[in-house]
Amino acid sequence: MSGARLDRRAFVAAGMAAGAGLASAPVLGRRASARPQAGRYRGVRTGPVAAFLGIRYARAARFAAPEPIAFTGEPLDAVEFGPIAPQLGLQDHPQSEDCLFLNVWTPEADARARRPVMVYFHGGAYTSGTVTDPLTHGQHLAERGDVVVVTVNQRLNVFGYGWLSPFGERFADSGNLGQLDLLCALGWVRANIGAFGGDPARVMVFGQSGGGAKIATLMAMPAAAGLFHSAATMSGQQVTASGPGNALARTRAFLAEIGVREGDIDSLLALPAERLVEGLDARDPILGGRVYFGPVLDMRNLPRHPFWPDAAPQSRDIPMILGNTLDETRAFIDPRGPVLAGIDWSNIAERLAPQIRIDLDPRWVVAQYRARYPDWSVERVFYAATTAGRSWPGQVIEADARARAGAKQTWVYQLDRPSPIDPLRGAAHTDDLPYLFGTLDAPGSYSGTDSGAAATSAAMIAAFTGLARAGRPGLPEWTPYTLPARDTLVIGDGTTTMVADPRRWQRELWATAPYIQPGS
Repeated sequence: MSGARLDRRAFVAAGMAAGAGLASAPVLGRRASARPQAGRYRGVRTGPVAAFLGIRYARAARFAAPEPIAFTGEPLDAVEFGPIAPQLGLQDHPQSEDCLFLNVWTPEADARARRPVMVYFHGGAYTSGTVTDPLTHGQHLAERGDVVVVTVNQRLNVFGYGWLSPFGERFADSGNLGQLDLLCALGWVRANIGAFGGDPARVMVFGQSGGGAKIATLMAMPAAAGLFHSAATMSGQQVTASGPGNALARTRAFLAEIGVREGDIDSLLALPAERLVEGLDARDPILGGRVYFGPVLDMRNLPRHPFWPDAAPQSRDIPMILGNTLDETRAFIDPRGPVLAGIDWSNIAERLAPQIRIDLDPRWVVAQYRARYPDWSVERVFYAATTAGRSWPGQVIEADARARAGAKQTWVYQLDRPSPIDPLRGAAHTDDLPYLFGTLDAPGSYSGTDSGAAATSAAMIAAFTGLARAGRPGLPEWTPYTLPARDTLVIGDGTTTMVADPRRWQRELWATAPYIQPGS
């Protein structure tokens, strides 16, 4: 997420006005003219697109499964975003356990239109984030791609993924409640999106970072079968879920942090949400750092790992795009921060060790990179190694697993276009978002608004909307990913090029030891 700190009114106004060509779009509010309507909901216009914001798709009691909300009833205004999920950070935005709201952008709220539907799940692992970020507002994607865009908020962290099943049958769904929220939202889309001009038979899910991981997890959940027809993940993978033993250890660490005894469930249910959010500072007993909550292999809602030992059979008929950026870790290991301060060849190995997720001797890793790329700087080796040893392996495993299983076609991309805004950023985690959403000048975007950014955006919008519309990317030159070729679309500065196995040497280096999914 961008992390931009704006008050609520400025946040909404900036996001709805952001993007090339819509700088003068009207601010959301009751004064907007030509109020569009779909079912019981009255939205607003933003340029040529109708927006319906803050539509409640379900309600849920704490640690309970969501209950769908009827689409009929008294007319309701849908003109501002609902509250976001409780979390650490983003404190300038209203947070509430009552956060099951979605948003719709459509070129035409006409049931006869039957446009393809693109449903977006946000990043932030399973712990934080929101679709109210201006980077992911859907008006430009809806207009330029001629699609209906839906963005979904859901429960997160302990509220959505805390594992309480060992403490009683009433918590049987805990550990995957956030996933059940997404299933409920997709059920809402299937039942109601026609009123907004969408085609319920052409629903594509797409998500960045944690949003992509949520999609990978859905692809192994039987209840998700038939709810979406194509998928795309952007720097987000879920090879394995959390085991119940590790999940219970994390719950115990969390309970200790907030001072609740393991059997005192009544106190846990009675505590204010703010106190539970404070407990998210608990130390993770498995990974270190803040406690991790994510989907759990509960054998009830999630009966197998998403991509281990193979691609889940139910996912193999779903055409899929998988992508990553060239310099993922430059987004969350600050080139100007303490990890890189004073780095040189004498200390790079010790700086590298905490940042990778494959258990190889970092001294050996550095030696291999130096021998292969003698002209690379210490900083370049550090970011290449942390990206390839942390953020990229899950995508390789998933794409290879689909190819081996004979899954319906898979397409892989790699974003190489460096940020023109920050020369130290390169092509970092989240940098593909403004290109796809067309939010090039939104707060938090590093894309710039030059001709290269515009061409890159046009290519990504064409590719993704093509998958939603026809089950294959809208770039004819983008060939499917197969083994052993591993053809990959490399997205440069306004250019797209097919390259076979573009980081083969790094892929093979890191494949010499197993990748362990964080949180498993």
